[in-house]
Amino acid sequence: MARKSFDEKLKQNKDLPKVVQVTDPKSVVRYGGDKMLVAPPLAYDEQMRRVPEGKVITADYLRSYLAQKHEADFTCPLTAGIFINIAAHASAERGEDPTPYWRTLKKDGRLNEKYPEGIQGHKTFLEREGHTVIQKGNTYYVKDYQDKEFDLNS
Repeated sequence: MARKSFDEKLKQNKDLPKVVQVTDPKSVVRYGGDKMLVAPPLAYDEQMRRVPEGKVITADYLRSYLAQKHEADFTCPLTAGIFINIAAHASAERGEDPTPYWRTLKKDGRLNEKYPEGIQGHKTFLEREGHTVIQKGNTYYVKDYQDKEFDLNS
């Protein structure tokens, strides 16, 4: 059986979105509620496409936005990370009609090593749009990313 392309993976919705009840007490405390959204890959791609040049969002903010939109307490962090990366790789694979995935950062403004072309590619795209990337140890961040955050509610 042939492997699915990232674009095919992006378009799979597998009966999503759905809000599921979380019963693990530690998870309920950690995430602040028991209603967890599992959003489809296209939901992440759709919001990532809205971020204009010169602006950024974090994956945590994107997850929070989607949870609020679907009246959930939080969004599944595991599937969110996977689906954000699928959106990035589908964009690179298509080569046209790009999703500006490089504008979506990890927590605290960190660059995503799992994006196409790794940290160096992510850094290059961000610097082309005027962002300053700084290194702390082995980790790269967008300097003052909070000042450049895009509000998905606008």
